[in-house]
Amino acid sequence: MGKFAMSSSPPRPTNQVDPDSAKMWKNDSIEERIFSAALICLEGHYNQSPVLGPQSIAKATSIVSKTLEKTHTFKDVREVLSRNVRVWIWLRRAVSAAICDLNEKSLGVRSEPFVQTRFLDITTPEVTALIIKNYVPLKEALQMLNKLMHIARNLLVTTDPEVPQDLSAAIHFDHEVYEAICLCVNVTSKGIDGEMPEDEASRAKLNEITELCKKVLVTSLQQAHNWMTKNDRNKMLFWYKVLIESPDADSNPGPEDRHESVLDYPAPRSIQLRDEISNWLKRSSRMCDAAVSICKEYFDAQSTEKKDQWLPHDENILAWNYTPPEAWAWQPDVYDEASEVISTWNPEETDKFEQDRAYGRVSHELDKWWYGARIPNSNDWNLTMYSTIDSVPQRIKECEANLMQRYAAAEPQEEPGDALEHPVDDGHSPEWQGQAPQATQNFAPEYDEYEEEADDDDSYGEGPMTGLLTEVPNILDPKQIEALHMIVKSCILDSAGSGLTRYGENLQQTRCRIFLATDCGRNLLREMLVFIAVWEKDEQSLIFQISSQIVQAIHENSLIPYAWMALRSPKDIISPAQTVLLRLITFLFRTALAPPKDYNPFPDSQTKTEDVEKILASEDVRLGKMLNYLYGLFRSRIVPECVALMQIQGEVRKGRLDPADFPVDNWDLERAKDGLVQYLDFLYTVADIFPLRQHLIDYEAVYELLKLLEGLDVGVEKAPFPGTRRNEPTTPSTTTSTPHASSSDNPPPPPPPPPPISDPPHEFPWSGIKGQVLSILAALLQPPPGQSSPGNPTVQLQILQHNGIVALLNCCLYDDNNRFCRERTQLCLKWLMDGCPDASAFLQNLVSANQGQAVARPPAGSGAVTQSVRIDGIPGEVRVQVRSSSAPAGEVGEVVGDMGASLRSRLEENQSRGQELVNGLLALTVVDETGKMSLAPDEDETEDDDFM
Repeated sequence: MGKFAMSSSPPRPTNQVDPDSAKMWKNDSIEERIFSAALICLEGHYNQSPVLGPQSIAKATSIVSKTLEKTHTFKDVREVLSRNVRVWIWLRRAVSAAICDLNEKSLGVRSEPFVQTRFLDITTPEVTALIIKNYVPLKEALQMLNKLMHIARNLLVTTDPEVPQDLSAAIHFDHEVYEAICLCVNVTSKGIDGEMPEDEASRAKLNEITELCKKVLVTSLQQAHNWMTKNDRNKMLFWYKVLIESPDADSNPGPEDRHESVLDYPAPRSIQLRDEISNWLKRSSRMCDAAVSICKEYFDAQSTEKKDQWLPHDENILAWNYTPPEAWAWQPDVYDEASEVISTWNPEETDKFEQDRAYGRVSHELDKWWYGARIPNSNDWNLTMYSTIDSVPQRIKECEANLMQRYAAAEPQEEPGDALEHPVDDGHSPEWQGQAPQATQNFAPEYDEYEEEADDDDSYGEGPMTGLLTEVPNILDPKQIEALHMIVKSCILDSAGSGLTRYGENLQQTRCRIFLATDCGRNLLREMLVFIAVWEKDEQSLIFQISSQIVQAIHENSLIPYAWMALRSPKDIISPAQTVLLRLITFLFRTALAPPKDYNPFPDSQTKTEDVEKILASEDVRLGKMLNYLYGLFRSRIVPECVALMQIQGEVRKGRLDPADFPVDNWDLERAKDGLVQYLDFLYTVADIFPLRQHLIDYEAVYELLKLLEGLDVGVEKAPFPGTRRNEPTTPSTTTSTPHASSSDNPPPPPPPPPPISDPPHEFPWSGIKGQVLSILAALLQPPPGQSSPGNPTVQLQILQHNGIVALLNCCLYDDNNRFCRERTQLCLKWLMDGCPDASAFLQNLVSANQGQAVARPPAGSGAVTQSVRIDGIPGEVRVQVRSSSAPAGEVGEVVGDMGASLRSRLEENQSRGQELVNGLLALTVVDETGKMSLAPDEDETEDDDFM
């Protein structure tokens, strides 16, 4: 280390007061003195009073770099620097000056110390030009700011972190952290990314500045995480700054202004929530004794006429700890930590601070909101499904009508000019207004480009996405963003807290409720969930694991239903954020939320139904209520909307609806399918957990599953074997290599249209859905663990009542969109007929009625008749010429058209496959003399048996 080697300093009493401020440095170590000197020089440099020359700035940079290395390596250096309040003050002054200078050189607006910077509109090309122009000083300042933030982060890692945490809070160093985050968000936001310069050198400079800003952003988040670790006051203060007083939040709300409401739940009033949290921060502003002693020594050594403004002594909520009582703005709480106090709310109290002091908890406004926003139907604990199966058909019709009505509302007039002058607005969902419908079936590139431009980014939420941290997931990559997830986890997860307060309040749960009650918190949650989908993070990734713990904290507060509604998107059946939330819930069902063997989702009989908080303290009750809510959504919204889309596809297949009138595009269908796939995965996980399986059986989940199978049969044509697709009829213009000679009277034909860039929406295949549905049915039909027979009698009866055997048999035909369905169907049929004579008899009668049934022959002497038949593995219908009954035996008919020779073998193969299927079904229905099912041994299957 050379001359920067650490030297130990003599011990000095912390309560010694030296009235000569010039001699306050006399007991400092060499690290404290040289680092403080460098900070003083840097503050003058960035404030341009004066600007340092190259050699001076190089020396200051060297000192800061060596100090950073020491704080990273030596624990005793961290201990010494972290307990020096003057080092903290000069560190904040240097960081503040650097941020002000960076704002001026990158955004054209110089910020002011102690003043919160607002988010700026940085979409203009002038900002990009300014960054390129000031590339050199910006690069140097960002590198220095990153090093200073690193040191501030390291100083919080000590034996007793509460001391540097309190010193940092006393001088408001956290204000510079918020300013650094705001600066980085302003510079790296999408506005500048969209104004990339044309030349390579300028792009390289802009990208380098952007990457440096990302590094500063990551370091600032890490510093904030260390500052609030195991410190409830700092956690609440950080939460207050980023969620309540965000730079883009309304700074002057009205008395009755509220955060954005979610459906029927009124959100908390903004002013009430802000003032009550602020009052709690004042009441909870006691510093540790060591930090008080250090601050008091520094404060008393100053001149009484002029106090250091960087150690606030008037408006700072911590100032009462080290200032005389006559200077206090309010009377702090003096109490015994071990004592318990009963919370009382007096609505007649006119002094708001005293009213909140008597209440004791963080916010009465927040508690009122939570009482209404927590698990719905909190007075009904019998877990009956609020939506019955009788309502599903009507819901499907309503959804189908709404879809077509939305499309009609978005359809422009015949004349484009008239449509622009007179836009259609009939009061329906605004996301459909102004979209151009599909005019042709060739899906030219212009169509998709227009749709993408119309959708933009608004499909993820409603309105502007406010919040200091909301844009961070759009800036950082998975490795960089870990600190943000760690911050949220440490603020709301119960296991990261410090227990109950003297008023019996769990502050971790309170912060979780603030997270969902505020607009900024919900926006941040949405972006964090979408981040997992965008980066395709798997269950083993750290981001996914931490996100699952965040969702677990939301569940422990009984706010999963509220979060689900807050994440909705008006144009999606299931929004991307909801899909990820459901994926995390599914993961928790397999891990942290897996129920015990003695699972009991009903409240204790001795507990009063009015005591909701005590009832919700039971994990089994919360789990049962959440499952009840999620399946209610599946029945009332997910299945009706998806089946409605499938039925509209069926209308197009039957020729009753023009393909151009199909109401949604492929992008919306893909998102609907992703949500449905995740929902089915969730239901399969529930069905595979025996204590929870009974819930799905009680809800008659079989009905919705069979509706999905029927909808897929109606709306989606079975895909043939790969490589056996029929060629479309060709036109002379596409089969000839050169155009025919033409005269002036017969111009050459136009060139053929470009090939479609994707399948049309009305042919959307919903791939893989049948396999998931059949797996869930098989799980519901299987006997309890430890038994091999018989199948579940309740589920067997439900399938018979809803005519499910026909839907199952339709899944036996090959479909390349849903491979291995036949094997899954056979497993379902085994459990269905195991111990169920009615199902066995129904299937035997069905097979007997259809066994040997061939194509209907015309009577003798009537000549050949042409019919349309469906052949397994062949798309569409095939025209077959059926001979009369007097034709020679063994001759079924001839295929009409040029494809007869190529399809004759396929028809014979289809007959053999059909006979094989009949024989297989008959083998499943063998009943012995006692009436007990005798299952045929499993044959070789084309898929592993581990799909269950």
